[in-house]
Amino acid sequence: MAQDLTSNTRAGRWQKVRGPEPYACFLPAALPPNPPVKIEGALHDLQDKANRAIGKLDGVLTFFPDPTLLLYTYVRKEAVLSSQIEGTQSSLTDLLLFENKEVPGVPMHDVREVSNYVAAMQHGLARLKGGFPLSLRLIREIHAILLKETRGADKTPGEFRRSQNWIGGSRPGTARYVPPPPHEVLPAMGALEKFLHGTPVSVPTLLKAGFIHPQFESIHPFLDGNGRVGRLLITLILCAEGALTQPLLYLSLYFKQHHQDYYNHLQRLRTHGDWEGWLAFYFQGIEEVAREAAGTAKQLLTMFEDHRQKIHSLGRAAVNALRVHQFFTQRPLLTTGLIQKHLHLTPPTANLAVKNLQRLGLLREVTGRQAFRVYSYAPYLKILNQGTENPE
Repeated sequence: MAQDLTSNTRAGRWQKVRGPEPYACFLPAALPPNPPVKIEGALHDLQDKANRAIGKLDGVLTFFPDPTLLLYTYVRKEAVLSSQIEGTQSSLTDLLLFENKEVPGVPMHDVREVSNYVAAMQHGLARLKGGFPLSLRLIREIHAILLKETRGADKTPGEFRRSQNWIGGSRPGTARYVPPPPHEVLPAMGALEKFLHGTPVSVPTLLKAGFIHPQFESIHPFLDGNGRVGRLLITLILCAEGALTQPLLYLSLYFKQHHQDYYNHLQRLRTHGDWEGWLAFYFQGIEEVAREAAGTAKQLLTMFEDHRQKIHSLGRAAVNALRVHQFFTQRPLLTTGLIQKHLHLTPPTANLAVKNLQRLGLLREVTGRQAFRVYSYAPYLKILNQGTENPE
């Protein structure tokens, strides 16, 4: 459907592009919104609930003996969810099989895209931890890793676009949304970077991320991968500014479950300047996801302890079984070869520990092979897989 959007709003302005098939592209106004967003009434309550939920999530993590136990799988779950939004069919198990050099149950390019997302996310987090600022340079670095050796490898990885793109439809005239023309991309991203660094005004971290995500999506600065980078930006901002001590809060599942509302809020923001509507949706997502993440962390703590108690019933065999179980809490899908190498166990010792954990119902073999078997920590993966299952 051709766009007939001419009204200007505080979110930006629509620019007509003439030609055989005219269309309108959107030029976002620099942040923060003007007139300012009024965080009051119901919107203030939503923001407050979101902030408290993040605080509780961080609090729960202080009781976790090793928060990195969650980090390994949470990062991968987010990679799966964010990539599924873009159309890949990979599951969390597919990704873990791929990382164990096993053949996943989906096309290889799908799982490679998910694996690249993990690498891009880890690169961004490592750079932040090393003191590098969240900047346009880092965003481009993340994008280059994201598209490496994938279907988007020919879409100028790591570079802002120099041609017009659009969302939906076969051409701009039939598109659902047309971002700014290429010559406007760098100025718009430069203004976004200034706002990210507190110019012209500093705003609270959670609100800053809520402003920057839709702004980035409206600019759509790359030829491919914008959605994945834009979703990742939310978590990177929260981590860079200390709102999260561990990157365990991701909105991809919320956006996936409410995908039509998500797109509607983004478009209404552009057409009506409805920042309040978008922020209400965003704060609700933050509160819901943080609350669920805290609940999952508590559930896993209880489950791990329950399983350790079961393992103690093995008597003398419990010593090695506990070591293997601990490794599975870090990596929920493993081969016996990796167990032997990582824990310095002989093949008979490792195999016996795995058999004991199978007998207790904690491990399940997933390949059906007689040799080079792969085992999953089934109860753990069942919890983590919630929301990542692809429909039949």
